[in-house]
Amino acid sequence: MTNINSPIWHWYHNVSECYYHIQITVKYRKALLDERVQAVIQESLAGIKERYAIEISHYGFDQNHLHILTQFLPTHSGGQVVRTIKSISAKRVFTQVPDIRKELWGSEFWTDGYYIATVSGHGNKKIIENYILNQGRQEDVRQLKLFNL
Repeated sequence: MTNINSPIWHWYHNVSECYYHIQITVKYRKALLDERVQAVIQESLAGIKERYAIEISHYGFDQNHLHILTQFLPTHSGGQVVRTIKSISAKRVFTQVPDIRKELWGSEFWTDGYYIATVSGHGNKKIIENYILNQGRQEDVRQLKLFNL
């Protein structure tokens, strides 16, 4: 019914071309997203597409948070998608990097909250892509700004 590699998704009688910018943060804003944790999260993000029809086109890591540019069918809510991403990635991190539990109290890897915004495929998508791809660059002295407010 749908081609998840196309920017426009067709699902029964619906057509969707909505991108979402999601930002999730490590619990207590701890700087735990080193290279080994990033590799585990990248692996978990790759498996989400096939199982849940959630296309993750871009992602970028900083020391304590992750930005994602995603597209998914309107049969999912934004909250459902965030919960899916957090749950799968946290389980995999705790399984493959078990010593990370010592850095966190309890058994949660991500904070309870998140940021989500829709992004037009015809407008600001490129700005969001560049912002996400430049997360965590050491050569940038100032914080990248998404909007000039």
